[in-house]
Amino acid sequence: MKIPETVPPLPKAVDRNRHLSPSVAFTWFGQGWHDLWTVPFPSLVYGAGVALISLAIAAGILVYRLDFALFPALAGFLVVGPALATGLYVKSQRLSKGSSVTLASMLVPEHGTSQHVLFVGAVLVGLMLLWMRAAVLLYALFFGWKPFPGMDQILPMLFGTPVGVAMLTVGMVIGGIFAAFAFAISVFSIPMVLDKKFDAFTAMGTSMSIVWNNLPVMLLWGAIVLSLTVIALLSGMIGFVVIFPLLGHATWHAYMTMRDLD
Repeated sequence: MKIPETVPPLPKAVDRNRHLSPSVAFTWFGQGWHDLWTVPFPSLVYGAGVALISLAIAAGILVYRLDFALFPALAGFLVVGPALATGLYVKSQRLSKGSSVTLASMLVPEHGTSQHVLFVGAVLVGLMLLWMRAAVLLYALFFGWKPFPGMDQILPMLFGTPVGVAMLTVGMVIGGIFAAFAFAISVFSIPMVLDKKFDAFTAMGTSMSIVWNNLPVMLLWGAIVLSLTVIALLSGMIGFVVIFPLLGHATWHAYMTMRDLD
């Protein structure tokens, strides 16, 4: 049998390591700021909606005397945040294509992507609920089945007693693991679904791979997201009006950087 003169090359493995400088995270921040103030009204309304929903949830927790769930719920915002930002990704995508932007267009993803966006969102909500259950069990592990002391006593209990400090330390480690996993699977997955029409599983796996292979820049970006989210929470959620759309638009540009370097 005659051997062909040329043999087709094997498929080239995709290198997920972009060797990006961590400082590129600030470029994403600047690009997000530009998108925020290009047709700003839909972004600001979107951010106001997130702020109002967050305030309503916090108020409901306090009204129904579920004080023990407040801090885990606030921390869980970092878990579900990427799913809530879907409309902001849509706006940045439309701006990059020169398409018109309206609030309605931000709220309705393109045909064929909605179910995969919803699936990623459902996974993140599941992670948040699991984290909140873990937080309740953690409290019981350190304090037993002791009633929650109330909001006026929680800070002295956490910071003024050895048991409280130990629970806070362990809780931050466990919560950090939940947040890091959620960040890894979601930071690029929803933009990838919107842009390349990937299915949810492929998008989440690819997002995790990109994050793992670009830890320096992604750790800095994660720190920026965490810092600004804490500022928004400390402002009584009002900061989300600007901070949330800013981070959403910037995350789209982070994805575009990774995509364009394929």
